[in-house]
Amino acid sequence: QVQLVESGGGLVQAGDSLRLSCAASGRTFSSRAMGWFRQAPGKEREFVATINWRGGSTSYADSVKGRFTISRDNAKNTVYLQMIALKDEDTAVYYCAMARGSYYIGGDPRQYDYWGQGTQVTVSS
Repeated sequence: QVQLVESGGGLVQAGDSLRLSCAASGRTFSSRAMGWFRQAPGKEREFVATINWRGGSTSYADSVKGRFTISRDNAKNTVYLQMIALKDEDTAVYYCAMARGSYYIGGDPRQYDYWGQGTQVTVSS
């Protein structure tokens, strides 16, 4: 069984930076693509970023391109989301997710079969 545990969320000012981490248990992490999603109050969960199993390919939502960077360390079973120039609209609960395959770098949540419990990011202006 895979468990994903996010950390690094918090309350920051607009324009600040924050790095989220997601630690995975189990032996499948290094062979699976990983993604980050977020859900703001009253809104549906939305795709943020994804990275393939080796870290060679990534994909981002248009709203975060140029500000967010996804990366992974397979030796540490951890995926990261570096966020800079944070905006009010980035306020949400951020979830990491493990994809069903190695190469999937899309935003369809149905392609992800394990999810973390989420970490709150609040950006104040």
